[in-house]
Amino acid sequence: MSTTGISSWAVDLADVGAIYPFQGAEFLMLIIGLVFWIWWHITTFRSELTLHEEKVSNFGTAENISSAIESD
Repeated sequence: MSTTGISSWAVDLADVGAIYPFQGAEFLMLIIGLVFWIWWHITTFRSELTLHEEKVSNFGTAENISSAIESD
């Protein structure tokens, strides 16, 4: 199976263009990479927001924390 379009290496490589796998699919891979990157940021943001909200609910509201700090 060849993904480069070259069936034999018995050619002058100076006349051959790109020899890397999946040539011509760069734009598709860019789009897939960008979609994954944006999805990862959204998922991480939501996960960290949930964790932060759990910590806040464990310790109370901002007013309770402020009054606890000021009472010392």
